[in-house]
Amino acid sequence: MPISALLARIRRLVPASDDQHYDEIVRNFGVGALRPPPTPMSDGELARAIAEFLKETPSSESVATLGRRLDRSSPL
Repeated sequence: MPISALLARIRRLVPASDDQHYDEIVRNFGVGALRPPPTPMSDGELARAIAEFLKETPSSESVATLGRRLDRSSPL
């Protein structure tokens, strides 16, 4: 899945009040810290991963957790 399509799905899941979280996701895809999942994720799987990320302040640790949820082979 292209990153733009994944980001569009994520944008629908991140409330406008959590824009700093969305911006952090976009930034980390841009620098290569996050990678799209190697196999498609269901809406439910993606929603759970994003909900978990939204519980924490954006940080390298919360990005690493999201990275592992998106791609289990991620070295983060």
